[in-house]
Amino acid sequence: MVEPGRIAVVHFTGRIAEGDDEGEVFDTTNVDVALEEGIYHDHRDYKPLEFRVGEGKVLEGIDRVVQDLSVGDRTTVELEPEEAFGPRREDEILEVPLDHLERDEGANGEGDGDGDETIEPGTLVGSETGDTGWVVSVDGETATVDFNHELAGTRIECEIHVLDARGSPGEGTA
Repeated sequence: MVEPGRIAVVHFTGRIAEGDDEGEVFDTTNVDVALEEGIYHDHRDYKPLEFRVGEGKVLEGIDRVVQDLSVGDRTTVELEPEEAFGPRREDEILEVPLDHLERDEGANGEGDGDGDETIEPGTLVGSETGDTGWVVSVDGETATVDFNHELAGTRIECEIHVLDARGSPGEGTA
């Protein structure tokens, strides 16, 4: 078992577990899976995920499941939204004045950076507080922006392969 406090090294593949996109891979650490599924990106470094178990740096469900596995184990589990990207929250959908939004250049690479890009439904935007969301609609001088994670409220399936576990519980923690 990979105890809390140890560094887990895992390959991870996440798929949508329900709805029209069921079975679609949304993330993977495995380059072969990325190529097979058509989601490979040149700018990404596909390598195993490393995290200290129990610190909450990965999805809650992954952290929990890894604690029941040993090096070499593989498993596939379904995670409810509460252990994945959280439930969809209506209070994360806000009316925002257009002049408080900026196109999020880092996420989609669109725009020329001069600030004159049109904000329309589907545009990824950043708020003055650094939050990122998707524009749902635009009405006059305001936009309705959904700041929920795009997979909030979605059950996911995770394939996890524990490649290594390093260190002792408590090692390297303050």
